[in-house]
Amino acid sequence: MGRRYDCANQDERTSGLTDAASAIRRGELVVLPTDTVYGIGADAFTPSAVTALLEAKGRGRDMPVPVLVGTVRAATALVEEFGPYGLDLVDAFWPGPLTLICRANRSLSWDLGDTKGTVAVRMPLHAVALDLLKETGPMAVSSANRSGAAPATTAAEAEEQLGDSIAVYLDGGKCADDVPSTIVDLTSAVPRVLRKGAIPAEKLRGVVSYIATGD
Repeated sequence: MGRRYDCANQDERTSGLTDAASAIRRGELVVLPTDTVYGIGADAFTPSAVTALLEAKGRGRDMPVPVLVGTVRAATALVEEFGPYGLDLVDAFWPGPLTLICRANRSLSWDLGDTKGTVAVRMPLHAVALDLLKETGPMAVSSANRSGAAPATTAAEAEEQLGDSIAVYLDGGKCADDVPSTIVDLTSAVPRVLRKGAIPAEKLRGVVSYIATGD
């Protein structure tokens, strides 16, 4: 089974973050807490690790993996541009439960699945996740569950579903909220909500006056 660390204990947290960062650099998978649900993380720039992530979930390449970042600067390097509204949304809601879909920087050599030239990027509001991301750089992260099953809100639930496909489990306690991030597509002229989530459309409209919701 994967090595599990209780991040409420400072010594275990330090050891766990070191072990997790090393595992990511080796192309292995890590389960980490976020501000929404637990996630499975892999190095975004190691295609074999991303493939292992999709296999652990039982998910196809047709559902590409989002990328979590530890800084806005890291996100900026991954995208062609945030467009006229993206940085305003970043300023208002990052770190937090807002995923932005942008055109990916074409100079990057990575394979997140069938992305059609886009990338879904987010900066989570969780200290353990941010500490790990600052060590590893951008990580491909998807919810810690088998495809079709409920996302894990504890490390134990993640371990039940994913077992020894994961090298390191970082246990940050039960998630405060299991509502997923709101997903906004910035690749066309009008920002569009693709998935309703933790940030309601009214709050988004407080920053971007017109946003399509599909309602």
